[in-house]
Amino acid sequence: MAESPTRASEKMPMMRDEFIRQEIQANLDTVVQKPLTLWEKLYNITSLRKIAILVLLAVIWQVYSSHLNNPLLMPKFSSTVAALYDALFHGELFTQVGYSIRVLLMGYASGLALATVLVITAMTSRIGNDFLETLTSMFNPLPAIALLPLALIWFGLGNGSMVFVLIHSVLWSVALNTHSGFQSVSGTLRMVGRNYGLSGFRYIIKILIPAAFPSILTGLKIGWAFAWRTLIAAELVFGVSSGSGGLGWFIYENKNELNIAYVFAGLFTVIIIGLAVENLIFRNIEARTVRKWGMQQ
Repeated sequence: MAESPTRASEKMPMMRDEFIRQEIQANLDTVVQKPLTLWEKLYNITSLRKIAILVLLAVIWQVYSSHLNNPLLMPKFSSTVAALYDALFHGELFTQVGYSIRVLLMGYASGLALATVLVITAMTSRIGNDFLETLTSMFNPLPAIALLPLALIWFGLGNGSMVFVLIHSVLWSVALNTHSGFQSVSGTLRMVGRNYGLSGFRYIIKILIPAAFPSILTGLKIGWAFAWRTLIAAELVFGVSSGSGGLGWFIYENKNELNIAYVFAGLFTVIIIGLAVENLIFRNIEARTVRKWGMQQ
């Protein structure tokens, strides 16, 4: 028996206008991806943005010092650059910078070695962990430059005293960040390493260090910054005492002679070295490790 038209219409679903999709004719000439302009391409280059910031700061420096017109308070940027050129190529600034870098590397390497020993001890025993946490709480807040008088008494004038204060400035920041990084490694990664039969040194190299490397790298950066600042401050004091030294002594000596442009040139050299180490060394290490591994954006 055929159904009545009324019943057939009742079984059909009700069509609503808001659910009907209207077909739109695609425009084949539409641009899917808009090409970047030259300005946008240049803006996306990180190094160019940083250079632009430095140029802006140099312009502000030049304009302000020209307006101030007092070279004893603030020399012009152009005068500072000229003094830096003269000190590098007609003075002894190259030699003094080399002396500072050599002492810095001695203290930095010694601090890293001691930090490694303390962290390994802390990771292998409870008493070692308590020992590291206690020493870090005691000595990390203590400024390294505050130990300078004791360093003079214990080691006398020379590299020994400066290396001692540099070790103190590097040791605790590196040890603290490395130890915190190891402790923050997830239990899943630890179990993966154990399941693969890793133990001892291979377990540390293949599991702990890669997982904790962002914290380790942060500790290395902080240790470098602390060591560099401590070295300049220590050389200022040692320069007064012994009449010799590196970049800090260059700054102090020119301050006594009221060569303020050369003082700014020495400070400018400190900044340039800091920027070079950060962008040429640490930035490349970061790009080849934590960024490559997808641990940072």
